[in-house]
Amino acid sequence: MSEEMTHEILSELESAEIADAVVQEPRFIHLRVHSDYSMCDGLKKVKPIIAKAVELNMPAIALTDQTNLCGLVKYYHAAHGAGIKPIIGCDLWVKGDELGIEFSRLVVLATNNVGYKNLTELISKAYMRGHLQNKAVIDKQWLVEYKEGLILLSGGREGDIGKALIKGNQVLVNEMVNFYQEHFADCFFLELTRTGRIDEENYLHLAVDLATQCQLPVVATNEVMFLSPDDFEAHEIRVAIHDGYTLDDKRRPKRYSPEQYLRSEEEMCELFSDIPEALANSVEIAKRCNVTVTLGEYVLPDFPTEGLEINDYFIKVSQKGLEKRLDKLFDRNADDFAEIRKPYDERLAIELEVVNNMGFPGYFLIVMEFIQWSKDNNIPVGPGRGSGAGSLIAYALDITDLDPLEYDLLFERFLNPERVSMPDFDIDFCMDRRDEVIDHVAELYGRDAVSQIITFGTMAAKAVIRDVGRVLGHPYGFVDRISKLIPPTPGMTLAKAFEEEPKLPEIYAQDSDVKDLIDMCRILEGTTRNAGKHAGGVVISPTTITDFAPLYCDDEGKNPVTQFDKNDVEDAGLVKFDFLGLRTLTILQWAIEMADTKLLKAGKPPIDITTIDLEDPESFKLLLASKTTAVFQLESSGMKSLIDKLKPDCFEDIIALVALFRPGPLQSGMVDNFIERKHGREDISYPDATWQHIDLKPVLEPTYGIILYQEQVMQIAQVLAGYSLGGADMLRRAMGKKKPEEMAKQRAGFEQGAKDRGVDGELAIKIFDLVEKFAGYGFNKSHSAAYALVSYQTLWMKTHFPAPFMAAVMSADMDNTEKIVTLVDECSNMGIDLLPPDVNAGQYKFTVNDDNQIVYGIGAVKGVGEGPIEAIIAARQTGGPFLDLFDFCARLDLKKTNKRVLEKLIKSGAMDALGPTYKLTSDGKDLPHRAALFETLPEAIKAAEQHAKAESLGQNDLFGLINDEQTDSRQTFKAVKKWPEEVWLDGEKETLGLYLTGHPINRYLAEIKKYSTSRLVGMQPTGRDKQAVAVGLVIGVRVMVNKRGRRWALVTLDDKSARMDIRLFPDDYDRFVDLLETDAILVCSGQVSFDDYSGGNTMTARDIMTIADARENYVTSLDLQVDKTKVSDCFIEQFTEVLTPHKEGTCPVRVFYQREEARGMLELGVQWRVSPADMLLYDLKELLGEESVTLQFK
Repeated sequence: MSEEMTHEILSELESAEIADAVVQEPRFIHLRVHSDYSMCDGLKKVKPIIAKAVELNMPAIALTDQTNLCGLVKYYHAAHGAGIKPIIGCDLWVKGDELGIEFSRLVVLATNNVGYKNLTELISKAYMRGHLQNKAVIDKQWLVEYKEGLILLSGGREGDIGKALIKGNQVLVNEMVNFYQEHFADCFFLELTRTGRIDEENYLHLAVDLATQCQLPVVATNEVMFLSPDDFEAHEIRVAIHDGYTLDDKRRPKRYSPEQYLRSEEEMCELFSDIPEALANSVEIAKRCNVTVTLGEYVLPDFPTEGLEINDYFIKVSQKGLEKRLDKLFDRNADDFAEIRKPYDERLAIELEVVNNMGFPGYFLIVMEFIQWSKDNNIPVGPGRGSGAGSLIAYALDITDLDPLEYDLLFERFLNPERVSMPDFDIDFCMDRRDEVIDHVAELYGRDAVSQIITFGTMAAKAVIRDVGRVLGHPYGFVDRISKLIPPTPGMTLAKAFEEEPKLPEIYAQDSDVKDLIDMCRILEGTTRNAGKHAGGVVISPTTITDFAPLYCDDEGKNPVTQFDKNDVEDAGLVKFDFLGLRTLTILQWAIEMADTKLLKAGKPPIDITTIDLEDPESFKLLLASKTTAVFQLESSGMKSLIDKLKPDCFEDIIALVALFRPGPLQSGMVDNFIERKHGREDISYPDATWQHIDLKPVLEPTYGIILYQEQVMQIAQVLAGYSLGGADMLRRAMGKKKPEEMAKQRAGFEQGAKDRGVDGELAIKIFDLVEKFAGYGFNKSHSAAYALVSYQTLWMKTHFPAPFMAAVMSADMDNTEKIVTLVDECSNMGIDLLPPDVNAGQYKFTVNDDNQIVYGIGAVKGVGEGPIEAIIAARQTGGPFLDLFDFCARLDLKKTNKRVLEKLIKSGAMDALGPTYKLTSDGKDLPHRAALFETLPEAIKAAEQHAKAESLGQNDLFGLINDEQTDSRQTFKAVKKWPEEVWLDGEKETLGLYLTGHPINRYLAEIKKYSTSRLVGMQPTGRDKQAVAVGLVIGVRVMVNKRGRRWALVTLDDKSARMDIRLFPDDYDRFVDLLETDAILVCSGQVSFDDYSGGNTMTARDIMTIADARENYVTSLDLQVDKTKVSDCFIEQFTEVLTPHKEGTCPVRVFYQREEARGMLELGVQWRVSPADMLLYDLKELLGEESVTLQFK
């Protein structure tokens, strides 16, 4: 902001006398106002505060948020925009020797730019020291060092003098007054407020007396927290949310009053009519505060240039880089090499000139350096994105990896001299190691010159309901019910939620408690409540960061971030670099590392992902089959169906695919045209059959004549209407903004330019209209191409190294059970074996063994954590594989784990190799006896603890606590019943989030045949009047709302052979809603039809029952084979015990009794009819043997 402008605004204050009484001299200015950026209090955002000040004709206003300047840039712009003078200040907590551990308050205002810099240093220093008593605090002595350019207001009754006056300690008061008079003569004011709070009037009289006595000036403020008295309750709630109290809590401190609103000048004059100098001083202070903040000018840090001038150095490294690239791309000895390189040289020369003229070479060099450093340190770096990514310079400096000439990528942003704005590179790094790169940058440019950027947490729709509900004292269930109605989509607001969820307006109208809660939430929604760190933004300053922006740190004074957010920090002149974390790069690196290990063992060269063939037939075969689960950007069901229709067969098509799969193109019909033209079902024209021009063919050929990219919009303007690249860029931006007057101007220019090139005027206008229509959907091609490259690399890895790739993807999503379930499915579709976790073979992450099987990552077992796993792997590496459970417990440091963790490992199957086995049937395979491991665990832990104790006393295994010889029988596993399949599978579900070694449906397969038409994989569409029956495990229930506001559902069933969606219309949904639970096994009957959208069969269900109900319906008898020679003497008691809990059912029990001399069938009496529950069958099988229990069906 220029000084002239500031002086213009100041003149409103200073030349009041000259302005022939049109502008009246103000009588009061507010010097203490909090916005919501104070975070602990303050209700309103900056814009509404300024708007209210305009409404009240205020010529100036101060924003003094609590220990921060977060709102400064927005406030400065808003104030200037409204013709109000901004006064920059801050409310601080102060620690002084006089009051000991008690902190006092102080308002600091900056009178000039030196004062503004000093205020920035004070605030930053307070945060960098770390919190004291949960707040950032300055030392009173710091004020001496930073006093220049500051005016202090005493902080009223909460200031140090105020506290000493109320305590009546005159000695302290004198000490304090002396300090301020010595260091802040004429710059210290006793602050007076009248807002009806405790001790206020008492303090006011004492302060006025002191002022007279010590010749101290006074000033009136209103300590403004909100805009009108009606906001008081909302503000109280906001403060209670921050402090963690409920409104009714007796202990809640009441520090605010309804009077702390933005009073008008008249109200303040009336309030302080008895102390006129307190009002006049507020105006005098406002006149003395003249800070000009420089906004909108960039300053780049210096880059080391080996003694050359920066522009020359930039040209040198760019040309050197291009030579390297040309060597890789072409054969230098070819006859036409000079011809081939000509366009490269020409374009590089133009780009270098533009960048040097605009003064941005340092930007490119800084990006080049940290990308090179990352590559040297084996940190995966994604292809550069952003407006600079289409440049040949970026390609020459290894910032990007796609040849911009081959893929028509334009460097539009800089080739537009009319638009001088900072270039923009978004660089993706591997998620886990991004912080190392940021640390390197801090090391290189100086730790006080590099910082990350703040981001503000606001109260979003769901959170605001929970927080406000808690503070108002509503029961948890009541609040939870309302907050669950808010859809979970990102960016959801209360207003949107009311449109999308019909139940919200319904309960809002019916229940006054709900209405009051939501009305309050509407006021507080969006209020700033805390600060965090922006995901990837890093700023580098030529000097220290605090020359441009104050710093904010965590409670310990670590992790500094700028107090200005990502937009404001650029406005303040710092250059922002985006260091983004992209999970996919981490996945690629892990997958390549695993694959390389095997390749090197086999004596083959390792993978170089940067040189893979971009037209690999195998990869496109996988892509065309839509087998793109886990492939970056191409895995959603919508994308799969687009791939199916589009059938991409070259890299250009993948770039188009990424650009097309967005709401704009999908809804505009552009996607359908693209597909039709690609497959020759529609003629290709450039761009339209009626209105086309041959000159546009080279521009639109790669996209079959469809205008898909922003680059094409600009090329059309150049080719057809002779625009310069700069003009074309302006045209693209104008089209994006859709301003009618601007468009009319551009239309005329386009027509004239086309005519000058001999193109028909009408044709030019028609093409202009078509371009305008699609420009809104246009996508930046260099962005699309960069991401398409990453997508292709993941596709290539999935094709050629499927097991390492899937293991890496699963390792990256270990905490996301839903994702893991899909990926486990994908492994079985790809024919990759997945072995359960294993403490003897597994690592923290998923790994691949020598047989190309994936070993489940132990880290994916829920509730185990990194510590115990590291201890397990360390023990295994030092002493070899574990022999059994006792050996495992003895060798593991039990301090690093506990019984609960070990139980989880047993349930997940990670200990299967360390315990006994059993056979289900005489010729069956050995199954691990998890029940025995589980029941023996407490004894094994006890033995291990005793062993550890004995060892520490030097009595090395005196009592033979650990089995040294195989014959030793003191340590044996308990003889217990095996777990029913249900318990076994539930254990896996609980610890892994899915069923790994079995499926709940397996134990029902034999009987399902009796109820269902066929397995899901064999389901065929039924006729109109026919019904089919499907049985499966519920793996998902999606509830939707129709146009009439009624709920219906899509239930996904899985029976291991396939999956199928079951549709339930509103009436049926209401009947069966209680049965629709994930993991239930349901028997559904209804009509089956083929669904075009999902490409599979869907059932419209009319009847649903649980598997238990179905069994009761269909079973005719429960048959038991009892052999006298195999049963014990107490068989009858045991048999009665097993049957009793299930008596009084409807299923007859038939006993086939076998003795040596005869066999007979006995049917038990009616009172012994049973309900054939799973538990009964399990107990009977335990008693009689697996083969002796069968169900007979109708």
